[in-house]
Amino acid sequence: MAAAQKKVVLRAFTGELRWGYLPQGGFLGRDGVELMGTDGRVTSYPLHEIKTIAYVRDFNLDDSVNPERMGRKAFPARPRGDGLWLKLGFRDGDELEGLTSFDIGFADALLEDQGLFMTPPDARANTQRLFVPRLALRSMEVLGVVSAPSKRMGAKPAGAVTADTQTKLFGE
Repeated sequence: MAAAQKKVVLRAFTGELRWGYLPQGGFLGRDGVELMGTDGRVTSYPLHEIKTIAYVRDFNLDDSVNPERMGRKAFPARPRGDGLWLKLGFRDGDELEGLTSFDIGFADALLEDQGLFMTPPDARANTQRLFVPRLALRSMEVLGVVSAPSKRMGAKPAGAVTADTQTKLFGE
């Protein structure tokens, strides 16, 4: 296994689950996703059949229902990370909230990877990151833009030292 390959669980709309390895980005080919299975075989999956690709800590091969082990599908309160707080509606009627970065990488992912990467609501779950193909969605709603107060435009960090409050060390 190459260092760039991460453990993933691919979930299809048919309910089929596949375990394997993918790089963190740029994994789409002409025919869809080429997943290297746990047995070392590479299998291609069409993008329109994929619901989610979950980057996971452990495979949980014995769990054929919920190997991703996402405890929650929605944030109980405002997310703590920075980014866009999204609510995704899937073609099968399922809904999922997540947090995605709001930078040029967001636009690039929608264009190049034909989907988006997001962080699921439960940070302690088995799923660390999620890829959702654009073809899997029927709706996407922005619930909020979350940013730390210090990153807001024009805001000074608490306790910042300014030139007029700093004592002069050497007489001028």
